[in-house]
Parts: sequence; structure tokens; C-alpha cells
Amino acid sequence: MARNDGIDRTSARNVNLTAAKIGNAQRHNEREKESYTNPDIIPEHTPQNIHFKKPTAGYAEMFAQMEKDGVISTRGLKSDANLYGELIFDVNSAYFYNHGGYEFAKRFYEDAYKAAIEIVGGEQYILSAVMHADERNRAMSEALGQDVFHYHLHVVYVPVVEKQILWSKRCKDKSLVGTVKETIMQVSSSKKWLSKPALDEQGAPILQKNGKPVLRKSYSVLQDDFFRAMRNAGYADVERGERGSSEEHLTVTQFKVEREQERLEQLTAQTQQKEQQAASLEKKIEKIQKQQIAVQEVEQIEPHAVPFSSKVMLDRSEYENLAAAAKKFYVQERKESKLQKALDAAMKMISELKAKVAALTAELAEYKSVRGQLRTVDLEKENGELRGKLRKYEDVISRHNLWSYFSQHRRSEIDRGESR
Repeated sequence: MARNDGIDRTSARNVNLTAAKIGNAQRHNEREKESYTNPDIIPEHTPQNIHFKKPTAGYAEMFAQMEKDGVISTRGLKSDANLYGELIFDVNSAYFYNHGGYEFAKRFYEDAYKAAIEIVGGEQYILSAVMHADERNRAMSEALGQDVFHYHLHVVYVPVVEKQILWSKRCKDKSLVGTVKETIMQVSSSKKWLSKPALDEQGAPILQKNGKPVLRKSYSVLQDDFFRAMRNAGYADVERGERGSSEEHLTVTQFKVEREQERLEQLTAQTQQKEQQAASLEKKIEKIQKQQIAVQEVEQIEPHAVPFSSKVMLDRSEYENLAAAAKKFYVQERKESKLQKALDAAMKMISELKAKVAALTAELAEYKSVRGQLRTVDLEKENGELRGKLRKYEDVISRHNLWSYFSQHRRSEIDRGESR
């Protein structure tokens, strides 16, 4: 996450997705929606998005074909299991802006895609890899007075682990019992992202006091792997994302909300700083005003007329007091004028910053409300699609008089589904 400390940090996040959620991920990544709640997506720039691996069909259809071809196995999985994973690779927008922008981002994420292939375990398990170049970084754009885009990479994949299937006791050839029958690539998000033992410099496991190994969280390992890959690819001016950062566990929407929250905090801090400066200036002006010369004392000086002349005469002490008063008044007038201008500028800046804070607060509230609404809208749409498919299946069964092949229990479930 950006910390305004001048350091460019890599960020790698993983999102687990069920079959029910993959449709929305596809519509977002492949820009299939007619409109977007995110106002920073600029449709005119969508043609600049780059696919390092373009999907050959819908994500779910590709998954089904892989299963049919025996590339993956879903044996033993629950209906609500996480069948998909999505890696999001990211670096702060300023990093790409300072290195030339779009062309540099393409080269960077092409190398990041190579790292993703290693992390996933093979390109055959990747469904889509697309660099988004159409999401505007609002804060930088406003600060620089030009459009600055936030480049990042989405990689959707099937999480698999190698699993050996052994011959069971039911095997007729008893000599085969317990030996390897076949090796499959089992779809498993939980096993794919198991925590790994931490190793010392010699490669030996680091142990706790009780003798158990110290475990490194899977997302920490992901951060390490991505950072190491980019350093090996020649990007020596990036640093690893901060360890223990909540950034490793955020969803895409949460990540954007965090960014907006951070931007709000920065503007609030700037407003407070300007208010402090204004208060300091007011105190200085007040101090100078208190130090102003008593005009009444100057008015009490009485000049004496010079005989046969238009000139007047003053006592030496009175002349010296008058000269000193004039000098002090001139200096004070200049100081007060400068301070008043500085105070006016500070008050104007405070007014502008407060307006930005108010606008950003409203925008952040909209982000958070939208995040709560997105899931409900998607579920309603998906439920409608499923009910439509169910009715089509029933029509086919009825037309071909196949209900006798279905149990009464299954028919009851369908009836209950229709009543809902």
C-alpha cells in the first residue's frame, strides 16, 4: 500500500473464488459489463488493456473442458468449494509514471506474468491474464493536472496440487494394494496455499521452543516469490511489500476502499497543518498590533514656529522620538501587510482542502455502500439465470418422458425450488 515515503513496493494478492463468483470476476476482468460503478474506469482506454493470455471461452466453460480432458480433477470437492484463484499483481502508480508509463508497464507485467506461471505451477492452469490500463488514478491525475492510470495485472487460474491415488484393498491383485494407481492434479485452494516451514540460511527448518517448525503464511510466501521474480528480471528499484500488511489479504474492492481512505487521511492532515499555520500567522499579527506605537503620544508633540520662516522647530528629544516612531511604523506596516497576505493564502488553501475532504468523504461512503450492494445484485442475477436453466432442463425431461428415471426425492427438491 502506498505510504508516501518515496519507496516503490511490489504487491501480490490472491483471491479465492467459487463457481458462483467466477462470472462476476470474468465480467470485470474482460470488461464485459455495459457500465461500471467504479468511476475511475475510463471505457475509451479499455482497448489499451493487454492480454498476456486471452481466454478461449468463458472461465467456467474453460474449467469444464479442462476437467473433461483430464487436465484437472474435482474428485471429492464440495459444491461450494473454491475452484478458482485470482492473482492481482501491483505496484504504486508513481513507479510506472516515473519510468515512462504505458510501455514500461507492459514490459513489467509481461515479466510478472512469467512469475505467475511459476507460482501457479504451469501456464496450462491459467485461464486469463490481463493488464488493466483503463483505471485512472484520481489523486495523481488531480495533483499533476493530467490523466495518470493505475496499471495492474489480473491472473485467473485453477489452483491444483499433485495427488497420488493408491490401489485400495478392494483391488483383486493384492500385490498392488497401497501402490500408486494414478497421479491426478487435484483442484484444491486450501492445499495450494498451505503455510510453509520457514528456513534458515542453511536451508534447515526454523523451530519454535516446543520443537515445532515456524510456519510462513502462504500470502507472505506469495509476496516473497513475486518480489524475488521481479528483482531477478532486472527491476532493482522496487522493494517488497511491507510484511504483515493487511494488503496481502484484501479483495480488489476492499483494496480500492483502503486507497481512498488513505487519500482522505492525507487531505485531512494537510487541512490540519494549514489551520495550524493560519493560527500561527494570526498570533504574529496580533503580536505586531500590540507592539504598535501609541499614536496619541506622537500627537502630543508640539512644534514651535521659527520667526520670519514657514518652518517649525522641535526639541531634540521630541525629534528623536518622532523619527523613531516613523521608522517603527513603516517597518510594522510592511510586516503586517506580508503576514496578512500569507494568512489570506492559508485561509484559501484551507477552504479548498475542506471541500476536497467533504467530496472524498462522500465518495468513500459511496464506495462502501456499493461494496455491500454488489454481492446482492450479482446473487439475484445468478439465481435468475439458474432458475431459467432449471426450467429448460425440466422442459427437455418432460418432452422426452424421462421423469421415470428420476427419484421421487429429486422431483420433490425441484418442486420446492420452483416454489421459491
